[in-house]
Amino acid sequence: MEIFTIIMILISALASGGVVYWLLQRKARDLVNLHRQEIESMRREAEAEANRIRQEARLQGQEEGYRFKREAEREIKEQKGELQAFEKRLLQKEEQIDRKEELFSQKELEIRERSRELSKLEKKIQERDHELSGIISLQRSTLERIAGMTTEEAKSYLLNSLEQEVRFEAGKLLKKIEAETREEADKKAKEIISLAINRYAGEYVAEKTVSVVALPSDEMKGRIIGREGRNIRALEAATGMDLIIDDTPEAVILSGFNPVRREVARIALERLVSDGRIHPARIEEMVKKAEMEVDAAIKEAGEQAAFDVGVHGMHPELIKILGKLRYRTSYSQNILQHSLEVAFLCGVMASELKISVKKAKRAGLLHDIGKAVDHEVEGPHALIGADIAKKFGEHPDIVHAIAAHHEDIKPESVLAVLVQAADALSGARPGARRELLESYVKRLADLEAVTTSLPGVQKSFAIQAGREVRIMVQSEKVSDEEAAIICRDAVKKIESELSYPGQIKVTVIREVRAVDYAK
Repeated sequence: MEIFTIIMILISALASGGVVYWLLQRKARDLVNLHRQEIESMRREAEAEANRIRQEARLQGQEEGYRFKREAEREIKEQKGELQAFEKRLLQKEEQIDRKEELFSQKELEIRERSRELSKLEKKIQERDHELSGIISLQRSTLERIAGMTTEEAKSYLLNSLEQEVRFEAGKLLKKIEAETREEADKKAKEIISLAINRYAGEYVAEKTVSVVALPSDEMKGRIIGREGRNIRALEAATGMDLIIDDTPEAVILSGFNPVRREVARIALERLVSDGRIHPARIEEMVKKAEMEVDAAIKEAGEQAAFDVGVHGMHPELIKILGKLRYRTSYSQNILQHSLEVAFLCGVMASELKISVKKAKRAGLLHDIGKAVDHEVEGPHALIGADIAKKFGEHPDIVHAIAAHHEDIKPESVLAVLVQAADALSGARPGARRELLESYVKRLADLEAVTTSLPGVQKSFAIQAGREVRIMVQSEKVSDEEAAIICRDAVKKIESELSYPGQIKVTVIREVRAVDYAK
């Protein structure tokens, strides 16, 4: 029974498996058919898309072909136009060449005709020359017989006479040319100098180095001196300056020949007074800081001066020496400012004379470089400056101009004379340098006394700081013509008897008055 049951179950299972297999097989065939339909549909769509793309490509190719064809036709048309224009120009050239060829042919014919005429003239001239030679020989023999001299003797006599006459005329002409040249050169020099002065507008009062340190109170003097004078000794030893502490209220005077050291001492003393802590160690510290500050200021001043003038490529040590001139004065005129003025004036005059402006400015800027160290080195500052410039590789022309600007050596170039003139202009202009009141008053009094001593002079007035003198003459004793003579005599007397910088303008005034009374 159990075996039968098992057999039936197996038969049922086999029957169910066959059904399942049949169902799966049918399902597989359905799926295969479905995929085949999808593949066929995709193939048809792909073929349609390919046909569409081929159609678009064909249309686009046709459009590109049409466009290329139009462009090619346009280029061919343009080239054809250019060829036609070129052909037209060639035809014109050919016509011009033909015309020139005709002209040349005509000229050639004219030249041949002229050559034949010249040949005939040459024959006539040769015949006339032969006739003249015979006439000259006859006249020469006749002259020799009449004069009693041979041809050589007559020639020698004539040459000697002509030589003396030519020498005399040449001397007169040379003297005239020399006078005209001197007058023209003087006029041109005045024009150049006046132009340089007008184009350079400098300050009339230069900066003055201060050697007096103000104190907040007189009690500070004792602190500066210190116990048994140790502070003042330390300050003098560190700076190399002499401190003068006297009865001057609230002030200490610094005395010394080195302007840079004096500036260091001034800055250090001002810092010490402001700080209040004054003792030897603090003094040395402040002096070192002041030295560093002054060194930086010197370098900056030199670089700024070179930049203002437009001078480049200068040795760093030379720039530093140039910056020291900031603390150097001459008759209260700051030497660095004076050097800048001279450089600008040299540049203006050099441009008028058509010589190197850069070289002129460089020579003007460095002309007083020796004054930065003339308290340390023996000799004239011009020669000292020339040695310094030569040491640091400056051009020989600039070295010579520096050495010759005070005629320690003879100037041998236009540049040296320009530096001389610019130096005199900068130093002699009104307000540039200060002089003592006594010498100033004496100079004006001497100027008035010299001009008043002339005959016919009523009164003289020195004006414009002695740059001009106006002479009043007696109108009843002096005529207009005599007034001009008095003016010239005054100029000569001033030049021979007085010593003065620059020039003095002399003006003679003759006034005529007519007075009457109505009754």
